[in-house]
Amino acid sequence: MDPEQRLAVIQRAVVREMARYGREFSLDGAVVRGPGRTAVAVREHPGPDGGHVDLGYVLTLGSDEAPVLWDCTAGLGTTEEEKLDSAVRMWAGTTAAAVVEFLEGAGRHGDHLRLPALPGWQAVQGPATVFGFRSAQLSGWLGERELMAELAGPLAAELPDARLNGVKLFFGGRAGDEVAEVRVNGTVAPAASAALRALDWPRGERFCWARLFVLLAAEQADLAGAARRSESIRPLPAAYPGAARSTPEQDGARAAAAAWPAARRRAARAALGRRKAALGRWWRTRQAGQ
Repeated sequence: MDPEQRLAVIQRAVVREMARYGREFSLDGAVVRGPGRTAVAVREHPGPDGGHVDLGYVLTLGSDEAPVLWDCTAGLGTTEEEKLDSAVRMWAGTTAAAVVEFLEGAGRHGDHLRLPALPGWQAVQGPATVFGFRSAQLSGWLGERELMAELAGPLAAELPDARLNGVKLFFGGRAGDEVAEVRVNGTVAPAASAALRALDWPRGERFCWARLFVLLAAEQADLAGAARRSESIRPLPAAYPGAARSTPEQDGARAAAAAWPAARRRAARAALGRRKAALGRWWRTRQAGQ
């Protein structure tokens, strides 16, 4: 495939995957524009298999108010198109989920963490994707660990941006052929990577990997608030692929929610927060395809 064909495949996949989060993105030259000033940029990633791509989630297009959250992703498949499509799905299920949760703050797409070793920072962790052979063991290990709490200490000295940092964890393989890598804003973080490698995650006889993405945002920066204020999210057309049609019952529930007094809405959010805390571990260990 030539570069234009690759770009078209990647951009179509981004539009489709972001629609799953209720966000309408559209093609605009080299970028895919989203609500407000959000966008996703694509950067070529040369490689022999053609399945790698760099995607950058832009929070404030046309401004340096917030950094672009770049992430390298790779996919599986028998053709280049299948690999690119798979790569975007992998990115959407981990990285994009964390960014959308950061923007919305509703607890639907990830967890909000407070890490004592990183005072002044809030962490938003998207779902983990575990893939390969006999993945249940690695998934179970992830579900029992507070992984970011264990890596926060080494990460403290490896956060280059004072406002917002994207942290990707990728680890796994098989016994004797392992990879354990932590990248901050696309650059390998040596101390955090060494700490990840030293953990006792299961090394099996067959290949299995885990991937997850975490945003570390300075509490005083309020970048999520700035991005939200710039957004004007429009509902997707009913015929749009992946768009959910609302039922009369759902419409009625939305109208009732909108009419609640502010005090009752705050009480409902507090109750939801307690339920989310119990479900948090599930988000961190969601397996691919589930």
